Amino acid sequence: MKVLVSDNLGEMGLKIFQAEGIDVDVKTGLAPEALKEIIRDYDGLVIRSATKVTADLLEAAENLKVVGRAGIGLDNVDIPAATKKGVVVMNTPGGNVVTTAEHAIALMMAMSRNIPQGTSSLKAGRWDKKYLQGRELTGKTLGLIGFGKIGSVVADRARGLKMRVVIHDPVISPETVVKQGFEPVTLEELYNQSDFITIHVPKGPNTTNMINQKAFEQMKDGVMLINCARGGIVDENALYDALKAGKVAKAALDVFEVEPPSADHPLLTLDNVIATPHLGASTLEAQTNVAVAVANQISAFLKHNNIVNAVNVPSVSGKILEKLSPFIRVADRMGCMQAQFLSGQIKEIHIDYRGDFQDMDLTPVSTAFVKGLLDYLAPGDVNSVNAMAIAKEMGIKLTDSASLESDEFVNLVRAKVVTTGGESTVAGTIFGKTDARIVRIDDFRIEIIPEGHLALIYNVDKPGAIGAIGSKLGQKKINISRMQVGREVGGDNNIILIRTDSPITPDVADEILGLEQVKSIKVFEL
Repeated sequence: MKVLVSDNLGEMGLKIFQAEGIDVDVKTGLAPEALKEIIRDYDGLVIRSATKVTADLLEAAENLKVVGRAGIGLDNVDIPAATKKGVVVMNTPGGNVVTTAEHAIALMMAMSRNIPQGTSSLKAGRWDKKYLQGRELTGKTLGLIGFGKIGSVVADRARGLKMRVVIHDPVISPETVVKQGFEPVTLEELYNQSDFITIHVPKGPNTTNMINQKAFEQMKDGVMLINCARGGIVDENALYDALKAGKVAKAALDVFEVEPPSADHPLLTLDNVIATPHLGASTLEAQTNVAVAVANQISAFLKHNNIVNAVNVPSVSGKILEKLSPFIRVADRMGCMQAQFLSGQIKEIHIDYRGDFQDMDLTPVSTAFVKGLLDYLAPGDVNSVNAMAIAKEMGIKLTDSASLESDEFVNLVRAKVVTTGGESTVAGTIFGKTDARIVRIDDFRIEIIPEGHLALIYNVDKPGAIGAIGSKLGQKKINISRMQVGREVGGDNNIILIRTDSPITPDVADEILGLEQVKSIKVFEL
């Protein structure tokens, strides 16, 4: 067995691989094409943030079984492509939590007391004491966006500094925030009330550029902003304008949309911006922790097929994984699809297993559904290890049941999600030995291969609807690669599933919705 370390890794990690009898090569700084040339020789790949694990790289990785990230963030890994290829993707979520949280606090204190500016001016021979008056933290309000592992540590440290801490989290329930002794608020309330704002959410479709011009307009005049999460969550152009206008007094940034940023990056030209080169996880303790963790996890997988801290499959032993793997895959995709349809806060999840599951422990399948459901709501921050804990924190009631009877399929997984806005049911099964299919959505029978750019269109069951939809997509140069029609059980409506080669944009979806026989359209990705 061979493992490639393509980014810097602590020495302790390398020693663990060697002690486990695994051949390990360290080749850092490789260009993408050079990495692509050699990746076929390796069973495992250890990365940090520099290596980009793309679909092209995975396609060339003929023998690759596992990718391990020495750290938390996986925005440099094409996780859907890895899953499709059968490559397990792991991270080490606990190794750098305290380090990153402490860095956010350090940046806040350095910014509030002008420490970088004071240092540079003094070294330049100036005594700028009267120009560098700072602000106290005591009694100020810290708005914390995201109350996950890192955010909760930041909140605890800020409480020790006698700050008022208000928290907005799109996933964690307000009751959980209150139980921890903090104040839950809406995002608008957070903007309105905070003297300092720090960001601790993952980067995903719902958080990219979330701190934009509109957000800055809602903030207090003179607010100070800290970002140690991910570049791209803050709209850098909007931040520049807000800093120039004085709306934002100062900003402290550890991350940028493009890293490293260019030397003439507009934000780096401003005196009221302090910045560090993505040092959030850069302490000796953190790097040792994540190196040891990733080496142990990859060794356990390659030698014993045991999975720990995987983000695309549940953490299970090898023998169980082999039996349940197809159902884990379909459950994960069912959850991901259902998340894109829901409205309101999730209250209950009920999973019903029908058919012959041979007395197997189906917990990994249930976990996969919950992970798929919550992963869309908080991309990058939910995995098979923490999915159930997060669901519990959100106040979600989870139940399951099993029956040997299955009317139409040998085995069927059916999941009902109840929210404050209603309820939704989806069912999936396996065709053959491994082919995942979603076969029912609420009262509609359908057959969905759960991957790609998809749209579900609800329409009146009358002639002409399908033709009108196809014509509209043709006009917009969007090619249909697959189309299926399902009929409502006992009703007068159809559901049309369309898979397209390119995404259906919101404006095109609006035009389809305007067609006479179309009742609704839901566009989603799997």
